[in-house]
Amino acid sequence: MIRMNNAALYDHVSYNCSKAVTGEYSTSFFSAIKLLRVDLRKPIYAVYGMVRLADEIVDTFHDFDKENLLAEFKKDTFLAITNKISLNPILQSFQQTVHRYNIDLSLVEAFFKSMETDLKKQYYLNRDEYEEYIYGSAEVVGLMCLYIFCDGDKKLFGELKEYARALGAAFQKINFLRDLQADVEDLNRAYFPGFQKGSFNELQKQAIEEEIASDFEMAYKGIKGLPISARFGVYVAYRYYLALFKKVKKANANKIMEERIRIPNHMKLVIVFKAGVRNQLNWI
Repeated sequence: MIRMNNAALYDHVSYNCSKAVTGEYSTSFFSAIKLLRVDLRKPIYAVYGMVRLADEIVDTFHDFDKENLLAEFKKDTFLAITNKISLNPILQSFQQTVHRYNIDLSLVEAFFKSMETDLKKQYYLNRDEYEEYIYGSAEVVGLMCLYIFCDGDKKLFGELKEYARALGAAFQKINFLRDLQADVEDLNRAYFPGFQKGSFNELQKQAIEEEIASDFEMAYKGIKGLPISARFGVYVAYRYYLALFKKVKKANANKIMEERIRIPNHMKLVIVFKAGVRNQLNWI
């Protein structure tokens, strides 16, 4: 058994906390992350853990002062990065990841800006507001992960960054469409520009789906350019969400507003198997 000094033990515990958050909140992402090369898993857990907690503040903690909680969490996040230490284990693993991979702090700032928007904005009236929110809430997360995958290769990062943004946008938009009923009924919130409760129809759904399909198409081109250490795990996540997208497309607008579309666990296993076959045959 390898003995750790106290600092190393704390770091180990911190990353395990981020891993636990990922596993409890998203079985799909957790499964995909386990398909990355071993050394990439902990930093991706760290990114997911931080963004998940911020998202929980704005979406779940209704009995508390969410504005104050988010402000404190943001402050603690940047303090952790500045001080290179935090007694919050999720932030400890995140700040280490930021420093290890030189993640641009403007991405962290943009993320919190979108989370702050969730506290006060309920409906988006124009495209600019919508795209700014998508960038901060999802595209920057894709870019943080790309920093990890590229591991200092600035040329590769520059070549792939627009594709990483497209993948983050695709994931977020399909989440918005899948969760439309819950967002409207539980949070009195909708992200698609011009959405009006009670008037969602097939034409609106189709327009959103065309946009998502375009994001998926662009994202796939970038996945093929990822380092081999990351490609299969990201591809599986892509296939998870593509399967969810296909299922959502088959549902009519009324069904979207009545229930949350899901991918059953047995289908997730099939997706991994098929993705594995394609990977072995070099068909990704």
